[in-house]
Amino acid sequence: MHNSSGQERRARTQEMVDKWLAERQQMLVLYCKLAGIESFDPDKPEKQLLRDFCQLLVDYVAFGHFEVYDRITSGEERRGEVIKVAEKAYPRISEVTDIVVAFNDKYDLSDHIQSMDELTEDLSMLGEELANRIELEDKLVGALLR
Repeated sequence: MHNSSGQERRARTQEMVDKWLAERQQMLVLYCKLAGIESFDPDKPEKQLLRDFCQLLVDYVAFGHFEVYDRITSGEERRGEVIKVAEKAYPRISEVTDIVVAFNDKYDLSDHIQSMDELTEDLSMLGEELANRIELEDKLVGALLR
């Protein structure tokens, strides 16, 4: 009986990681599309792309926080290596979460018109922060799937 519950936990972990990585991939695809736009006019179709990107970005970050980290910190995760990697990575991941929230607050165009003058620079900075976060997440994923 004990072995099957271990297999179930591993299957749930794999499913959680797969969903997280799929959301991350979707977000990165939209990031690349946005980063490739030469000049941004808020009245053009790119506005919807930016809106979609902000939504995916927030969903991805929220999934990481509420599904992955809460599971680890709630005591559901018993493997010391996973907890150790998470404790080391989480403060930096949390900083990137704050940057993502600030970016979303600035560019979520559903309720206000935001100047697009800084978008290219903000996307570049966000991309660097996301790259740092992804590197840490990959370490965590490696520990989770061991």
